[in-house]
Order: sequence, then structure tokens, then C-alpha cells
Amino acid sequence: MHNYIRSIVTAVLMVVGLNIAYGQQGKEIVGVVIDKSNGERLSFVNVNVQGRKKGVLTDDNGVFKIRLNKGEKLVVRSMGFAELQIEPKREKDTLRLALEPESTTLSEVVVNPKKEKYSKKNNPAVRLMQSVRDAKSNLDPREVDYYSYNRYDKTTMGIHDYKSDLNSSNKEGSKNSITTDYVDTAYWSGKRILKLVLKEKSANVYTGSKRGSTEERLLGQRSEGIDEMIGEDMVRTFLEDVLREINLYDNDIALMQQRFVSPLSNIAADYYKYEIVDTVEINGERCAELSFTPHTLESFGFNGKLYIPIGGKYKYIRRATMRLPKAANINYVNNIYIQEDFELDPRGYVNKISDDVAVEIQILPNSAELFATRSSRYQDFSPQEINLPLKKLEDDMIIAETPISERSDDFWDRSRLISLSSAESRMESMMPTFRKNKLFYWGEQIALVLIKGYVKTGKKSLFDLGPANTLLSYNTAEGLRMRIGGMTTANLNDRLFARGYIAYGFRDHKIKYNSELEYSFLDKEYHSREFPIHSIRGTLRYDIDQLGQHYLFTNADNVFLSFKRMESNLITYERLAKLEYTLEKHNGFSINAEIKNTRQEASQWVPFIRKDGSAVAAYQTNSAKITLRYAPGEKYVQTATSRTNVNMDAPVFMLTQEFGPKSLLGSDFEICKTEVSAKKRIWFSAFGMTDIVLKGGYIWSQVQFPALLWQNANISYTIQNESYALLNPMEFAMDRYASWDMTYFGNGVLFNRLPLIKKMKLREVASFKGFIGCLSDKNNPALNDNLFRFPIGAKTEPMGKEPYMEVSAGLDNIFTILRVEYIWRLSYRNRPGVDDSGLRIALHFSF
Repeated sequence: MHNYIRSIVTAVLMVVGLNIAYGQQGKEIVGVVIDKSNGERLSFVNVNVQGRKKGVLTDDNGVFKIRLNKGEKLVVRSMGFAELQIEPKREKDTLRLALEPESTTLSEVVVNPKKEKYSKKNNPAVRLMQSVRDAKSNLDPREVDYYSYNRYDKTTMGIHDYKSDLNSSNKEGSKNSITTDYVDTAYWSGKRILKLVLKEKSANVYTGSKRGSTEERLLGQRSEGIDEMIGEDMVRTFLEDVLREINLYDNDIALMQQRFVSPLSNIAADYYKYEIVDTVEINGERCAELSFTPHTLESFGFNGKLYIPIGGKYKYIRRATMRLPKAANINYVNNIYIQEDFELDPRGYVNKISDDVAVEIQILPNSAELFATRSSRYQDFSPQEINLPLKKLEDDMIIAETPISERSDDFWDRSRLISLSSAESRMESMMPTFRKNKLFYWGEQIALVLIKGYVKTGKKSLFDLGPANTLLSYNTAEGLRMRIGGMTTANLNDRLFARGYIAYGFRDHKIKYNSELEYSFLDKEYHSREFPIHSIRGTLRYDIDQLGQHYLFTNADNVFLSFKRMESNLITYERLAKLEYTLEKHNGFSINAEIKNTRQEASQWVPFIRKDGSAVAAYQTNSAKITLRYAPGEKYVQTATSRTNVNMDAPVFMLTQEFGPKSLLGSDFEICKTEVSAKKRIWFSAFGMTDIVLKGGYIWSQVQFPALLWQNANISYTIQNESYALLNPMEFAMDRYASWDMTYFGNGVLFNRLPLIKKMKLREVASFKGFIGCLSDKNNPALNDNLFRFPIGAKTEPMGKEPYMEVSAGLDNIFTILRVEYIWRLSYRNRPGVDDSGLRIALHFSF
């Protein structure tokens, strides 16, 4: 899992660990009624208090609430089940009442697929499912010219099966009453929950075959709860990705950053077992009840039931309920509950009217169980073309004229399609209440440093110190390196920002620095890197340049990269002066234009020596560079220093062109360089996924060797994306190249089918990467007297006709956090100072 997920989990577990509150023992009993024979929840069951005339019914999920005095008994009755009488113990939280089926009902309803060999041939359930799939295009309203509807989302997050608040007196001022107001009942399990995050969104959605794309007019959104301290946008992005809207007719169901096979997938007949078990009524409509379960429970599929109306020309889903098998190979998730409801409109189209998802998450055994839910409701379906009254700002989003985060209570009273519970309606006061508790207050301050990497210098900090992970590091040139830095915040000025650092190496005894001054054309909430960026930034920097090592996803002086498989002293010193303009759009397009002066200074390890033996202390270039980037649909979270992709589902295309004529303001040589790249994650439904990265570059001019297209050598023991684990820095000199990087994640496609092995929940991973290129005569120092020789210690050679290639195979998901790969170098083997194979590891956190 990415840093932003760790941040959310850290903050939530902090709330649990502090034990900040214990509320009162409620007078209301909460329970759930199930069928003892199969664990299914029972709807509309009569629950009465013995001796009283009135009782309650369980809801659609088998959950009930009832007031009960000490010594009273509950009487539970349902047709086809034996009556149950029980006197609940007051110390219990949620009752779980199991009804015993009567013998006549048991033989008719209970199905045990293990008693008979399953066959899809001549199976009426399989034929019925095929009829549903065949009718999709005839019933889908998105196939009409224009289609629009209103959508409301309510998303929550917190602690599931919350045990606190049960024995507290809840007296005013009691130290154990702080969370009482935010305790609720889980609709999917009947257990008590503490809600810590609440998010609402209201939108109009416009789609249809003639519109070409789906457009969302965002009308309002609001957030309450502890995500205020983490970052409301960060938490919203995370929740919207892991709890995506579900379309049963798609081949895959995207949840928890994984892909589950839909029961309506094209491969579903071979992936699931189907059986018609009963006929039931849903809102007065007679439906066939069809159950399904994966052939392999460890795979990425669901157990569930589909309710399909009987009769009619076309078959469609009236209701779908699904749960995650306990044996499923997915990390930290104890359960996923899904329910969707559909209606047939007078025009003959099927509209989704509700979509509910609940996930139970447990990071460590015996730790607090967390939950996340999304409840969506849809209404006002229309086939009419609608001329949008507001200016369309981006490809897929239309912003309302007034700030969407400042909508009034009246707006939400009109827009909510699901009412708030009592706990949810009080969450606006959560953070002010929690912060009155000293343990919570200081815990929040510590968590902020761990999450954001910066230390505030005051309550309304004008300047933050950090990042913390660069304070100490090690490399060959500098030895032990110390660095201190920071950035100004919007509390000082919401458009003008400064950031920088000072570093010192105890081996080279040199002071390095970086300073930035940035003016934003948009107001910022806290720091300058917040999306979208529209700014002008000036940079002055003096620091080391590690040739042949490019740190694409972290800081070069990250302390965790200090442990290396080999020493590399291929280091120069670089002075940079740069002025750049950046413009980012909501549709994923961005442009960066810069002009810069670069002065490259020789070091004792990398001298600049010509063929005649003369040495040069430094050279400089002046150039302009433009970078175009397009990533439609990309989702990421933003920290103060970097961006982390939520996933790699969106394609990313980049084009960079740099040009600087010789003698321009003292430039020592011309530079003309073009680079392109494309990235994409491809899912194979039940068979895992592959991440693909393709790159290419070409230098049109004659340049000195530090400016060549050196491929990214990874000399650490960790697995790094878009790098080569067995390549040495500056091993191959090229001024043109093409590269590929393909990594396959099997998600247990083989291991889930192996006895004993499948219990370990291991996953397969393999990669194949490489590059091919050459060094033209104009950039070969052996053929040009004016070019610097390659450093002797680098053992650099022009690349031959054979491509450089690496292949790896390994195990992922070891103890849920460890990935181990063994890597082989397929070409240019048995060279001095080169590793032909090796073991590499990576720690990661993923579902």
C-alpha cells in the first residue's frame, strides 16, 4: 500500500491506541438474526420482549434494535424456524441470534454443493446468467443518446466492533465520555462502530452514446472527522479509489486496489459455481434467487446471491448481495459486503438506484478492526439532452459557480438521498472535542510529523522544518551527510512560497544548498505543491550529481538508500540556476517550461580530461526545456515534497524537448535532446496484472559525457521501479535508446490452487526489462578530441548491438509486506565488477 494509506491507518490506529474515551452503556439492545444452518442473515423476523404486545422486525440485513429492561427475555419468531427465547446479558455489545430451521424447511432450502459434483452443463442457473449477460445492451440506459441522473455519496470510516463506551457512566465531565456521541450501529453487521470520518458528495452525472464521455457536475462536497489532520483531499482520494462505484456488467469489480471477477463476467461461467436456490419477492416482484461461489475460494471472487425477476422478455438483476470468502487471498480485509438494487423504468431500461459497499479491515492480529463504507443513491433519471448551464472547465468535471465545500445546511437537506444518523449529524464537533483531550492533542502532533515528514514551528506555522527522512544519509563522495531544510506555508503568504536546505558532507567538507522562490497564480491552502499548480518558480542549487543513478520516486539522500550492493564514486558537483513555469489542468494535462544554466564541476573521481591530457575544472550549458505530460483519469495524493499515485490504472504519456545553442551566454556546447515515455497498468481479470513502462530518447547534438542518456542503475538492495538492479552506473554510453520495463503480478493465480501453499497467501511476481541503444560517432570521446574521456573507474563502453536485459522471478506478499525477487542478467555477463544475478527485496503495504 502506498504512503497515503499508511498515513490514514496510522492516524486511525492512533485514535484507538490512545484510548481517549469510554461512553455510557446504552439502554438499546442491538442484534442480528441469522440462519444457524448457513449463517445467512434473516430479514423481517419478529423480535419481541416477552410479556409485551409490541416488538420490532429485523431489517433487510437481519439487524434490529429494541429496548430491554434487566431480567426481560427476547422472543424471536420466523416462519420455518424454531422459536428462540433468550435473556441477553447486559455486558454484551451486539447480540447474534441463530435460528434453527425446522426440519421441513431445512430439506427444501439448505443446499450443500459438496454432496453433488457441480456441472455447468445443462445447469439452468448458468443459462439464466447467460440470458442476463445477453440482455445487457438492450437494458443499459447509457446506450441511449443522452442519459443523466443525480448521484449522492456518503462515505464513512472508523472503528468496527467498537468495545468502548459500554461501562462508562457518561456523566458530564467524565474522562471516558468523549466518543459517545459518535458511536453508531453497522448496517451490514449489527455491531457497534465508532465513526471517525464522514464525507458527502452531491453531483449531476451526464452520459450517453452521443455525449461520448461521462461528465460529472460536482454540486457539493463536505468532510467531517479526523481526516482534517491528515488531509481531507488525501483521504477522499484514497476512499474514492478503494471503494469505487461497482458495475456488475463489467468483467472486473475494482475494489481495494484489486480486481475481483464479476459474477456477470465473460469468464464467470468457468470461474463461479451457480445454483438457483429459491424464489422470493422483492418489493412485490417475484424473483429467482441465484447463489454463486468461486470454484477456488482463495481467488479474487465473491460469494453471493443475485435476484432476477421471473418473466419478461429480457432478464436483469433486481438485487445483488455479495461477500468476500474468508479464504480469499487479500490482505488485511476481513470482509467486504456489497448490495446493489436496480429498477426497470417505463421505457424498458434498468437503472441502478442504490450501491452500498462496506469493508472491514484489520492491520495486525488483535488490533482494532477498522471499517470503510460508501453508500450511493441515484435518482431523477432522464433521457433528454441537457445543455449544461455552467462553463465546462475540464474534460470530465464541471465545477459549480459557488465553492462546493461551502454549501449551506439547506443545500444538504435538499440533496441528501440518505439521511444522516445521530452520530453522523454530530461529527462536526468531533475534532474540537477530541483536541480538548491532552493525549489526543499530543498524539496528533506526533502523527503529523510521521505522516507529513515536516515539523511545524508554531500553532499557525509560518515555516515547517523537514523533510525528516533526509536528515542523515551516506554516499561515497560525502561520507556521512547531514541536511536541514524547510518551507514556508500559506500562513505566511498563500501565493508566495520559499523552500530550501543546507547540507554538509563530512568526507568532502563541502556545503551544499538548494533554495526556491515560487509565486503561485492560485491561492494555496498550505504549501506550494498542492494540485493544481500554476506558478513561476526560481531555483538555485549546488549539490552532488550521481551520474547514472536517477532517483525517480524518492530523494537522492533518503537514508534508506544508504545501504548499497556496491560503492560508486561517479559523482560530480552541479550548480543550477533555473526559472520554470508550470500549468496543470484537471483533465490530466500539464506543461512545464524552463530555462536554466547548469555548471558541471569535475571531482577527484570524475575528472574532465581531453584526449591530449588537458584537464578542465568545469563546463556550463544554457538551455530551454519543455515537458508535456498527459495522464487522463490519474489519481494521486500530494505531500509537501512529492506525489504518490493511488494506482497505475491511468495511462501516462510524456514528451520532453530540450535545446540550447552553443555559445549562448557562454554555453560550452550545444544541447538538443528529445525523450518520450508511456506507462500503463493492464489488468487480466482473474489472472493478475502487468505494469508496462516504455521509454525512448535521442540526442541530436554533440555533448559531453555527463549529458548522455545514462540508464538508471539501482545499486541498492531494494527493488526500485524503472531501474536496473544489476546494471553498474555509467556502464553503457548511449545518445539514443529505447527501453522497456514489464512487471507481472499474479495475485496468487497459481499458488491459490496449491494445497498448503495457498494458506500462506503468497503471490507470484516476475519482470522482464531492458534497453537497446548506441553511441554515435559524434559523441564518442575516442573519435573526438574536444570531448572528455570517460572516467577510468567507470569502465564505460559504447553499447553493442545486443540489448541489455534483466529477468526476475519472485514471491510477493510474504507476511503481507515483503517482496523477494531473484534477478538474472541475461546479456553482457561475466564482465569485471558486474553482478550476473542477485537477491533483492522490497517492503510494501498493499491489499
